[in-house]
Amino acid sequence: MESSERQALEQRIQERCLRGDIEQAVRIALEGYGPEFLRLLGSILHDRELARDAYGIFSERLLLDLPDFRWECSFRTWAYQVARHVGYRLAHAAAARELPVSHGAFHDEVQPERSQTSPWLQTTVKARFRALREQLTPHEQTILMLRVDRRMSWSDVARAMATSDEERTPGAVNRRAAVLRQQFQRIKERLRELALEAELFSSSHPPVS
Repeated sequence: MESSERQALEQRIQERCLRGDIEQAVRIALEGYGPEFLRLLGSILHDRELARDAYGIFSERLLLDLPDFRWECSFRTWAYQVARHVGYRLAHAAAARELPVSHGAFHDEVQPERSQTSPWLQTTVKARFRALREQLTPHEQTILMLRVDRRMSWSDVARAMATSDEERTPGAVNRRAAVLRQQFQRIKERLRELALEAELFSSSHPPVS
């Protein structure tokens, strides 16, 4: 991808984010950068199937983390950091479970098919993400719905979740917003752990005797 094409892609992603359309921003990003991210994960994991599993987790994490991205660097630079983090975590967890790894299974010049590079476009990924969310408490699901789905500010989330007029005063809203922001970080980490666990179980193979 040439520099001018990359700049145009970055602009499209950012414009979608500014409109609050995170899902479409992720879709555009994976259509443009998907093969790069999958090759990166393949170079870390050295296993084609495990790399695709990691790519699914990576796609879900983009949905969670993109609303908080501050655009202090390009989307591509930031997303590479996210992909590496997912890849290294899955590699470490796979090693701990003694999953077999085929070091020659993934080549640097692999050109993946669209169905492999854009799992976000598949209903199975969206269904899996919904299933993960359903494992959270009702309180946690409400926070995700207001912040991620409705793109509300933390102050508005605090007001929406207030149960009394006292909790809607400016000071109470500011304090509540700070607490909700911390809870949101823990929720994201919980979803990542659930996704990682789900992928490990789906990717595991019987040990070689």
